[in-house]
Amino acid sequence: MKKKIGIIGGAGYTAGELLRLLINHPEVEVAFVHSTSNAGQPVTSVHGGLLGETDLVFSDSHPLEDIDILFLCSAHGHSRKFWEENDRPAGLKVIDLAQDFRDESNGYVYGLPEVNFDRIAKAESVANPGCFATALQLSLVPLAAAGLLPENGEVNITALTGSTGAGVKPGATTHFSWRNDNISVYKPFTHQHLKEIGMTLNNLQPGNSAKINFVPVRGDFARGIFAITTVDCSLPEEDAVKLYKDFYADAPFAVVSDNPIDLKQAVNTNKAVIHVEKHDNKLLVTCAEDNLLKGASGQAVQNMNIMLGLDQRTGLRLKPSAF
Repeated sequence: MKKKIGIIGGAGYTAGELLRLLINHPEVEVAFVHSTSNAGQPVTSVHGGLLGETDLVFSDSHPLEDIDILFLCSAHGHSRKFWEENDRPAGLKVIDLAQDFRDESNGYVYGLPEVNFDRIAKAESVANPGCFATALQLSLVPLAAAGLLPENGEVNITALTGSTGAGVKPGATTHFSWRNDNISVYKPFTHQHLKEIGMTLNNLQPGNSAKINFVPVRGDFARGIFAITTVDCSLPEEDAVKLYKDFYADAPFAVVSDNPIDLKQAVNTNKAVIHVEKHDNKLLVTCAEDNLLKGASGQAVQNMNIMLGLDQRTGLRLKPSAF
């Protein structure tokens, strides 16, 4: 019997991507998509790309007792508020796509499968990682697990993100005429995802004191993240590549490429595509992912699959845009 799914905050980009995946997932069925502002309207009135794919209608109710898994897709801060206002039925599994529980408070497990697979498999509550956080952590966790982040050193990262990373609500830095043919820096060295990145790296390499210098950049494209990381490393290039390939050997969505990568290899997939090369004493790690898939909704479905004991790839065998 298919598991029943509920979605809170159904009108945003992450919910739209989640629906695109779940309505084609062989093991689940969407029971409700909650959106107070769109209640009674077809889901396709907001998520036009699903036209012809679903007859679901937005609901203003959310009967939690009728579902097996709940996805929280509302804005940051709303997940805590939701649980202040609603009782959680026993046995209900929850995957939160906001940042409210990424510190693993309230019994949530941080949902980075490449690091926390065993804990996710046993979890009732999972906090899905942030989009930048996913790309940056996957660029660094093999080094941290080997104790190779530089003590008292620095890790320098520049990462470009598509406009969908800013959410569906239009703003001064997201509308087409400003974003097109334009790039800009925002939140340098202060991005909110640094906290969860630090938590993971410190768990893998206790006492690690490497400083993460992260400069996020708004790109002039709709979706995707391309992260460029440089870090001092004593390993020869061959050993560094082997370290990454061995670490991700059982991770179907962390793909280490022998050749330089590009963004289109990852967009529209749940893959993080990684390349490692050495220049003098500097290790250069590049990582590309789709911010709405591996950086959000695809990873949420991956976590759901793990929680249900399914193959991680179920419902996530997606073709990249390519051209």
